[in-house]
Amino acid sequence: MIKTIRKALLALLLTAAVCAKAQVGDYRNDLALGFNGGFVMSSVSFVPKVTQTQHPGFTAGLSFKYTCEKYFKTYCSVYAELNYARIGWKESILDVNDKPVINPTTGVAEAYQRDINYIQLPVFAHLAWGKERKGLQFFFQAGPQFGYMLNESTKTNFTIADRNTTDRANQTCAQDTMAVENKFDYGIAAGLGVEWRIPHAGSLLLEGRYYYGLGNIYGDSKRDYFARSNHSNIVVKLAWLFDIR
Repeated sequence: MIKTIRKALLALLLTAAVCAKAQVGDYRNDLALGFNGGFVMSSVSFVPKVTQTQHPGFTAGLSFKYTCEKYFKTYCSVYAELNYARIGWKESILDVNDKPVINPTTGVAEAYQRDINYIQLPVFAHLAWGKERKGLQFFFQAGPQFGYMLNESTKTNFTIADRNTTDRANQTCAQDTMAVENKFDYGIAAGLGVEWRIPHAGSLLLEGRYYYGLGNIYGDSKRDYFARSNHSNIVVKLAWLFDIR
């Protein structure tokens, strides 16, 4: 994982350096701005483990792309976004037979979901191949992502005092009553996608992206309950960019 992070950061730095000097390939000076939106499937990697299903969420925001060079058949750009995102975790509360745990008070299967809202800033080295002005491009991008938590909320159908801990196969429940401690989040993201370039109308980008958080939402010292509590996101999104220059 550390090697992957180093490679992604190196790619970003190399692309930024190329854009700054533009001495290797054919110079470009293209700027595009636009907006994006998509669907996020998220979870939190807890240690001790908390059994989960994918948390459904969304992301939307502004996009920026600066293309600085064509090196052989590769178009080199810096791509960044400023997004609002709803992520979190959704617990899978099951017994040892993988059956839903029934709450003794309500008589229904217990459910728990934590929604955490962030402002996120991903900054990517963006490498593309294909048509430059009209048609399709295929691209790969990777780089760091930073986030700051705005607020959080809980969706559940039971009270903490009445939850059924006897029948649960997974007994880790501390997270249900713990507020997020670390508002700042950071990690590494990478994505693959296609861009359809339309003359005089801009570009439509479709991308699949994965984010791995390097920071924990809870304290991770020896005296803390969780040794790890980092985000993991799968993102599918569309972006529409308009050529400014």
